[in-house]
Amino acid sequence: MKNFGNAINGYRFSRWLYLHKLTFLAKIVRSWIYLIHNCYIPYTAKIGKGTILGYKGIGVVIHTNAVIGENCIIGTNVTIGGRGRPNVPVIGDNVYIATGAKVLGDIHIGNNVVIGANAVMICDAPDYSVWAGVPAKCIKKKDLTNDSARKDS
Repeated sequence: MKNFGNAINGYRFSRWLYLHKLTFLAKIVRSWIYLIHNCYIPYTAKIGKGTILGYKGIGVVIHTNAVIGENCIIGTNVTIGGRGRPNVPVIGDNVYIATGAKVLGDIHIGNNVVIGANAVMICDAPDYSVWAGVPAKCIKKKDLTNDSARKDS
């Protein structure tokens, strides 16, 4: 098992304990993560492989039922939260969430999305888009229909 110098490694260990019906030990590891790294990453959240937290996860808060894809980068002081139990964010793969951003409510963040620093996401974000502001607005979106693979005769 990797060392616990990073909150995400502690999460992965607590998730493993939880999935193997060792909930009491998973709660101890979750509390240790909170104490050492000042962040809340519950073992019930689903976080994909390759996802990392900046600066060991300082200040990150993730909702109990949140779903985060693979190879995401989450900055410090990020909140991924809901507005009630079933209303939690679903975050796709290869998403970058910058420092201080808030992703709130029953929204879907697509693949390859960038969320700027201190942005407040309260709406869905399509694939290959960049978001910034309070509330966040799309400032750039990659147009995949204009591919060079498309040939006109």
